[in-house]
Amino acid sequence: METTDRNTDLCVSAILSCLALSVVYVASLYVWSTPYNREHPSVIKKRFFSVFIISLISPAALYFGTNEKVFQKATIWELLGLRWPGLFQATAIPLLLTMILYLGPLSIQGFNGLWRLYTGLPFLEPMYWLGSIRTLTWWRNQVVAPLSEEWTFRACMLPLLLQCFTPTTAIFVCSLFFGVAHFHHVIYLVGTGRKLKHALFTSCFQFIYTTLFGSYAAFLFVKTGHIAAPFIAHSFCNHMGFPDLSEVVTLRDPLKRAGLFSLFVIGLVAWCFLLTPMTNPTLFHNNLFWHKYFI
Repeated sequence: METTDRNTDLCVSAILSCLALSVVYVASLYVWSTPYNREHPSVIKKRFFSVFIISLISPAALYFGTNEKVFQKATIWELLGLRWPGLFQATAIPLLLTMILYLGPLSIQGFNGLWRLYTGLPFLEPMYWLGSIRTLTWWRNQVVAPLSEEWTFRACMLPLLLQCFTPTTAIFVCSLFFGVAHFHHVIYLVGTGRKLKHALFTSCFQFIYTTLFGSYAAFLFVKTGHIAAPFIAHSFCNHMGFPDLSEVVTLRDPLKRAGLFSLFVIGLVAWCFLLTPMTNPTLFHNNLFWHKYFI
């Protein structure tokens, strides 16, 4: 009975810690008094500072909320997904897997001549990359937001949840926190003149796909044991955006339209079949979340 009560307390503590991390992360974006919206450079800079501070203090929740027996098996750095073994694989394989999922959108970019921007010969378009890295929006979308979100919502939350939940349940709970955290975009949408009803509808749709992505990112973290895996997938997805079929639908050539539709389906089916074998923990030298203290 005492052991059961202790496990229950640990689970409650883990949920409350994750809730606190979510609230603090989102709240940090709004601590600044400003008349500008989220796209203004001054707002972006202030939010960079906010998430930097949150990223510094977030590991404290993991450190103080982790059962001391866990630290007999792993260091705090390993729990956070900061380790050398399997790092190259954790960077390359999840990126390849995510590109397979985006086979349809990537094919459209290929037909449009955008392939060469990032196909191993990036210096064919140096001005594109130079222009991108000079903008705060690019740094926010490709580096700061993916890194800070994966750090907070995956690295700091998942080890807490895995102490008392199965990996499947922990991934689901973690992804819900991530999805709900994106509801704050209602404020931005209303501020840009959208009607509240439309803003809520858009945010509900965003909740669905961010929760689904959150599940994928959490899955990558648990299977690889590396923060690099969900970060690289997150950054790539931000670059590509939500898959858009509108360009395919408007094609006049029925054969080309059918071919591109097929590539969307093939990418999704291939991703489903390859997801498990390409994220086998042995590929990443990962047994971190599979010992008895994490199941």
